[in-house]
Amino acid sequence: METTEFLAYIASLPDYQEQIAHIERLPYRPAEYARTDAPLLPRIDARLRKKRILPLYTHQANAVNLSRQGKNIIVATPAASGKSLCYNLPVLEKLLSDPNARALYLYPAKALAQDQLRSLKSLAVPSLLADEEIAVYDGDTPGNSRADIRLKARIILSNPDMLHVSILPSHQKWGRFLRHLEYVVIDEAHIYRGVFGSHLANIIRRLRRLCRYYGSSPQFILSSATIASPGVHAQSLTGLPFSVVDNDGAPRSEKDFVFWNPPIIDPANGIRHSANSESSFLLSELVSHEIRTLDFTRTKRLTELIYKYSRDRLIAIKPEFADLIKPYRGGYTAEDRRKIEKELFSGRLLGAVSTNALELGIDIGDLGATILTGFPGSISSTFQQAGRSGRRCGHSLSFLLGLDNPLDQYYMNNPEKLFNSGFEGTFINPENPYIYRVHLLCAAWEMPVNASETDMFGENLIEELDTLAQERVLNKRRDNYYLSADISYPAGDISIRSASGKDFCLIDAESGQIIETLDFQTAFLQAYPGAVYLHQGESYLVSRFDLNSQIALLEKKKLDYYTVTRDLTEISIIEVLKNKLVGDISVYLGKVDVTLTVTGYRRKAQFTEQVLSEEQLDLPPQTFPTIAVWFKLPSDIVSAMGKTKMDFHGAIHAAEHALIGLLPLFALCDRGDIGGVSTPLHPDTGTPAIFIYDGHPGGVGIAEKGYEVIKDLWEAARNFIEKCTCIDGCPSCVQSPKCGNNNKPLDKNGAKAVLERCLGNACL
Repeated sequence: METTEFLAYIASLPDYQEQIAHIERLPYRPAEYARTDAPLLPRIDARLRKKRILPLYTHQANAVNLSRQGKNIIVATPAASGKSLCYNLPVLEKLLSDPNARALYLYPAKALAQDQLRSLKSLAVPSLLADEEIAVYDGDTPGNSRADIRLKARIILSNPDMLHVSILPSHQKWGRFLRHLEYVVIDEAHIYRGVFGSHLANIIRRLRRLCRYYGSSPQFILSSATIASPGVHAQSLTGLPFSVVDNDGAPRSEKDFVFWNPPIIDPANGIRHSANSESSFLLSELVSHEIRTLDFTRTKRLTELIYKYSRDRLIAIKPEFADLIKPYRGGYTAEDRRKIEKELFSGRLLGAVSTNALELGIDIGDLGATILTGFPGSISSTFQQAGRSGRRCGHSLSFLLGLDNPLDQYYMNNPEKLFNSGFEGTFINPENPYIYRVHLLCAAWEMPVNASETDMFGENLIEELDTLAQERVLNKRRDNYYLSADISYPAGDISIRSASGKDFCLIDAESGQIIETLDFQTAFLQAYPGAVYLHQGESYLVSRFDLNSQIALLEKKKLDYYTVTRDLTEISIIEVLKNKLVGDISVYLGKVDVTLTVTGYRRKAQFTEQVLSEEQLDLPPQTFPTIAVWFKLPSDIVSAMGKTKMDFHGAIHAAEHALIGLLPLFALCDRGDIGGVSTPLHPDTGTPAIFIYDGHPGGVGIAEKGYEVIKDLWEAARNFIEKCTCIDGCPSCVQSPKCGNNNKPLDKNGAKAVLERCLGNACL
């Protein structure tokens, strides 16, 4: 079936309930071409002509011109615009003109590195480079191959994790490579935000420092999806000035962008049909009509759930297709990932369910459709994921499926905002002390850190070095700081994708094999005793949770339910950094301590989401320091609500949920990156208060953005609550699936009144 026919088919089915809320037709756009200022090297030109890649698009030619001038560049254009040529051409020119030159490519995911290895070798081998001169060097690289790669490879494709944990600490083995390093390429730079981006910024500074030691000063080329202020982001990541290339000349195929909203099944309470079921319905229908489809989910757990639902439905309606879909996400073994990737790249699979691991620039062939099960958290990621379909096959479909939360429903009700609001900026905080200090220890392991190296590590360097010296993890001799003798290999203890630096191992109790690893905080929320954990479509029950050894034992079981945590969050103010009056409302930004206690969990039935039972847990509280924005509520609203039937506690709780749900409209973050607390009387303020905090130790800049846009955030939340058609509050406006108090108490009308008062309007 053609993609153009599919929407008419879906709308004709008996079970169709007007789920299509909006269709945006993205029209065909022709290509725009340009020539480089000087011709490409003849060998490269001949290769491009043979591959039918010429002429170059405008942004590709611009990138080559700027790179030849010695400038660092960031290419910020949409998915499938040919960004890889923007760095491959300058790198290949340099390597052909200088036989000693080397280049390092960094990708955020192993699958992307494997895909780009195939693509680069197809372009360059054997006409331009020998096969052994291009290699992947990551955690999956066999030990007996690594020395040959260091010796022979001129382009090494790796990832930040491997650079951090292996290459930099062993730089003596890499001396020849670093001495001749001419280019560093960082692909998918928009992915490096929050904690991950803050870690990478420090890793790049460590790399630049070692390059300087070996006598090189590489150029940087970054590629990114379209984001706001890409040059600022690139400079934050690397500490260097950048030129921006964003004059996209690539053609665009016609696409129908479909907003699919699950039908309301309980109008009074605003309850919609399960988005997971809707997603599996769409995926199984598309696959059963032989439309190759990629279904993106927000979490690993949902990847497994939707895969299971879709497979079960295909068994019922078209069993011969049931084995032609697979799940794909982080945490799988290298062997499992390579097998699934091979089946995807070869076209054997008709469908896949994936986290954003496949959002990146991986070419998995002719996809006719993409499903986005929930707003991905940013407009940038939305178009990246949607852009996976229609790369080569003409007309395509993309479905944005609305979840039951304020942000998703905001876009379901205001689809034009997705196309007209512009792209968000990114947030990183390289000098977050919980990230910055551990990288100073890593740098000292690599070679002593000198107090004069502020050009590399920032103006806070001396203060932080002295702090570490006082903690006796560094020893000071004159102006040099050395790692203490009892500290060995600090990079091995740091997880650069979390701020905690600790990992939990999930072990199959039957085989004794590690099936996944989770960061410490996530393990508390997903792998507690009694939790149901999904892995490759199989259900596992957590039978043991050992904090000392950081091990969870899992037993494979057939279960018809899943689990959701209940938790209690408390917050204490440590230091006020900023404050302002918005009208007569006092707003603050400051350092806080957040204490999270997982108190129990709910067992919920698959498909129906019915709560089957409430279970208690006795786990130790986890406290971490972070940054928060908060505001005090005046006494008049408390007294006014006391004269009505509104529940003040429920009102501020509901307002907190709405504010957290809509903050990603203004800050490029995921819902899981932020948390909130509301209290009728906070002991540190002496007043009612609402807090929104960064969910990572030390903070990464999200709370600062909330402080900056607080009035706009109040207004967006007020308007959305007002427009929601439910009676007492629903998941689309003031309920939260992450609420540790089971969304009790909540008062929708009270929340609207609180926000009206914050905006200076009469509220009651």
